[in-house]
Formats: sequence, C-alpha cells, structure tokens
Amino acid sequence: MSNWKTAFRSFYYETAEEPEDIALDPASTALLVIDIQNTYLEAPDDDTEARRWQPFFDRMNDIVIPNNARLIEWARAEGIEVMFARIACQTEDGRDRSLSQKKPGFNYLLLPKGREDCQIVDALAPKGDEIVVTKTTDSALTGTNLRLMLHNIGIRHVIVSGIFTDQCVSSTVRSLADESFEVLVVHDACAAATDALHEEELKIINMIYCHVVGMSDLDGFVTRD
Repeated sequence: MSNWKTAFRSFYYETAEEPEDIALDPASTALLVIDIQNTYLEAPDDDTEARRWQPFFDRMNDIVIPNNARLIEWARAEGIEVMFARIACQTEDGRDRSLSQKKPGFNYLLLPKGREDCQIVDALAPKGDEIVVTKTTDSALTGTNLRLMLHNIGIRHVIVSGIFTDQCVSSTVRSLADESFEVLVVHDACAAATDALHEEELKIINMIYCHVVGMSDLDGFVTRD
C-alpha cells in the first residue's frame, strides 16, 4: 500500500521531508463532493467518442461513485459536515455562465439548474439540510458563497472528492488553499478524463495546495474525544 506521505510527489517535492501526521477534528472538518452529476455519465452519441471515454465511465461506475458513497456515509457517521458542489446555470440560455463555460469544446456547459442532467447522481444524493452550492465556474469558491459558509460553520479542514481532478477539483483545491484551509484530496474518490491526467494533476497539487490521501487513510486522521 502506498504511503500518502511519500506518494504523488512532483519534481518540486521529491526530496522534501515527510509531512506531519494529519489530525481532523470532525467539528471543524467538511467533506466537499464536486460535480458528480448525471451529465458526466452520459455516453456520447458518436460510437468512436463513446469508446474513447469508456475508461472514464468504467472508473466512475466501478470506483469513484462507490467510493464517494462510502466516503459520504463515513463523514455522516463521524459528524463531519457533508457538502456538494455542482455545475448549473440560473438561466435557461446560460447567459450567467463564466466565459470558460461558454467557449466551444469539452468545457462548453449549458446546464440549467432544474434539468435532470445537471442533478447530482442518485447514489450520492444529499440528505436533510446538507449544503449544495451551484456554480458556473470551475472553482466552487470563486462562483459561490461557499467560502463564507465554511467560515460561518467553523471549518478549517476540507476533504475534497469528485471530478474532474485536473479541472474543477484542482481549481477548488487551489482556491481553498489560498484561503488558508487545510485540504485533503481523496485520490480514489476522484477522476479525470484519463488516469494519466488524474495522476499527473495529483502530483502537481500535492504537498503545496493539499495532501493527497486514499480512502483507507481517513480513519487514522480523525481525532476522537
């Protein structure tokens, strides 16, 4: 089993000392699940494109969604705040979207907030008063009042999971780090379009913007009275 203290190291941190042990107080910790929405599980109509994306769909269905379901239940049981971010625009024509979501190509996203394809997948549905923020930006902090809510709740540590590792996950992690939150990214609860992109981005953000950890590490981080 890989040691989180030495795994996913970029050139910058190959020779750095091992980080200190992580201690998570549930009262000041939140889990943020990013953009696991119906639209990202829809196979393209074009057969060639569908085959190109099949490894991503396999990772989502076999690893990411099941692990997020376990992660959410774990957080609820520990008394950790569970929060969600999703991409959705307030207007039908998407005029409120950020520029990056209006440009042609993969990142072009027109997801009016009431439409079924922009909803969080059923397997990970929020419960009770769990907070869901709606964003038209990659970063869940930039385009919402999430920053304010985290401060109001008294959150210091944020555990991040979801998609895409190299886009919305990375952008959110960097924003959280800039706001001086301590951030953990759960590598086996995230995905990018390819495993290569996923792993490379984890190396880029690890040690400076977050600590990259695995599902199996989390129990050992929680401090219990």
